[in-house]
Amino acid sequence: MMSFEMNDRKKIGLGLTGFGVFFSFLGIIFFFDKGLLAMGNILFFAGVTLTIGLKSSMQFFTKRSNYKGTVSFGAGFFLVIIGWPIIGMILEAYGFVVLFSGFWPTLAVFLQKIPVLGWVIQQPFIRSFFDRYRGKRVPV
Repeated sequence: MMSFEMNDRKKIGLGLTGFGVFFSFLGIIFFFDKGLLAMGNILFFAGVTLTIGLKSSMQFFTKRSNYKGTVSFGAGFFLVIIGWPIIGMILEAYGFVVLFSGFWPTLAVFLQKIPVLGWVIQQPFIRSFFDRYRGKRVPV
């Protein structure tokens, strides 16, 4: 049975994920600094694994529908580690979008409930973009 309580392991995982995003952001800001990007990647991956658990992480990344994203994210991760940060980040970004594409409908619903941003999203042009994703299922 899954538990949605916030225990210490999940708190540490969220912290590591946050630091991973922060270091990756700094690495991009400092002209693709490979040290910061590598550290950000390692912290992000460790944080996600701690947050959702090792078994859930393995199931998510090895799911047949996620192979394309997992391979491109892993190849980008490897390229950043060996010192090719620009090509690695491009591959990682593609893998990230493919891996987490099932979460975009959930994100769209969440954004529509934010007070000011929700009003902007309700405008016809932007609403048509979000309506394309309505009704699709989250992959977890």
